[in-house]
Amino acid sequence: MTPPASANGARPLDIPPRPPGAWKGPAIAAAVVAATVVMCLPGVGIDVDLDAIARNWQNGADKVVKLLLPDWSFFPRTLPPLIETLQMAVIATAIGAAVSLPLSFWAARATNPNGPARVVVRGILNVVRSVPDLLYAAILVAMVGVGALPGILALLLFNVGIIVKLVSEAIDTNDRGPLEAGRAVGATQARINRTLALPDAWPAFANQTLYVFELNVRASTVLGLVGAGGMGLLIDAVRTFYRYDQLSLIILEILIVVIVIDLVSDAVRRRLV
Repeated sequence: MTPPASANGARPLDIPPRPPGAWKGPAIAAAVVAATVVMCLPGVGIDVDLDAIARNWQNGADKVVKLLLPDWSFFPRTLPPLIETLQMAVIATAIGAAVSLPLSFWAARATNPNGPARVVVRGILNVVRSVPDLLYAAILVAMVGVGALPGILALLLFNVGIIVKLVSEAIDTNDRGPLEAGRAVGATQARINRTLALPDAWPAFANQTLYVFELNVRASTVLGLVGAGGMGLLIDAVRTFYRYDQLSLIILEILIVVIVIDLVSDAVRRRLV
């Protein structure tokens, strides 16, 4: 039935019915909010003591004031650990990227039709990725001693787990038409991967390698807290003596380095991708 026209001759707009799955979004949001509230209830979830924050806020304010007054005379002592941190990040990223590229093709369904081999590779990488890098560093420090080597090895394992997962998923989302055409003409899988899959996977590989390098700079400063070299050793030392003014200078240096790396990697990414 045609809706009646209004006084000025225009017909009212027909409101389309709501899509059948429109309720899923609000329902998921409500479930997340409810789960968060339940997890914060006393005796049920995490014990959040807001009274402790109210009682001890002055301690935090005192530390913030000290962090706002860096000890610039401490700067010369921070240079060798900072350089070592950058060296660890560069070495771990380079080796991790070289190892991750072939593993990404072995872990992707589009470039490795051998199901059992693919499952084995993915299973091993899932185990590697499930262990935190800080735990890797603690174990490796106990095995090879304090220094940069356990930090590099921990970052290497961390890099391989991340790069292979993200790049292999990117390979599986690419168009498989050229790969199927290569198999149809009788090309080997290695040749197909090298000549057809690699050009498509290169942008994702370059993006993830640059991203992992940024992560390595930040992660290497934390790994030093367990003796894995870099700025972390110095952070642990100044933290032990409550020298928040020196800690503030270290944080500022790390911030500047991360910003510079982000700008450089963004410029490189625009050229490569």
